[in-house]
Amino acid sequence: MESSTASGGLDRLNTLEESAAFAVLHEVCASRTWAERLLAARPYATAEDLYAESDAATAGLATADLTEAMAGHPPIGRPKPGDPASSREQRGMAGASAELKEEMLGLNLAYQEKFGHVFLICATGRTGEQMRDAVKERIGNPAGREREIVRVELGKINRIRLGRLVGDPVPEERAADPVPEERAADPVQEEEA
Repeated sequence: MESSTASGGLDRLNTLEESAAFAVLHEVCASRTWAERLLAARPYATAEDLYAESDAATAGLATADLTEAMAGHPPIGRPKPGDPASSREQRGMAGASAELKEEMLGLNLAYQEKFGHVFLICATGRTGEQMRDAVKERIGNPAGREREIVRVELGKINRIRLGRLVGDPVPEERAADPVPEERAADPVQEEEA
């Protein structure tokens, strides 16, 4: 059953003027394609309908759209200054030791050099050590595999942010696997030149 808070937040999203709705969706995910798809699917009857559309939009992002979405995320351990959402999401690094922060900086740089984008992980609820261990594990992945892990992590982040937007914080267990394996398969969708 949907809470009245979620219902009120969802009603606001459903009735916002198009440009205002696009702006709030684009704050959730920096991919224009993702935001446009969610905008076009309004109105949403329930928060679950919103999450399902987000999952489908995330699964369908072409490589260029996924790159655009990742560009909206700061490196782990370096939240965007003045952005409370970024700080909240990366809270696990806030109390990390100077050594761990230095190690994460080096790992972030090595990851970015290998893959050409920021290391993306749903940091909500994770410790600094868990994030460090994840980047160490994932840096050995082939590019295609890593892109699909990033897609799944982006889906988790989008669900949590949408939940906050509509007043229905998504419990971590519901955000844990938003994009089923068969939907996350990379169709190697490239943007036309």
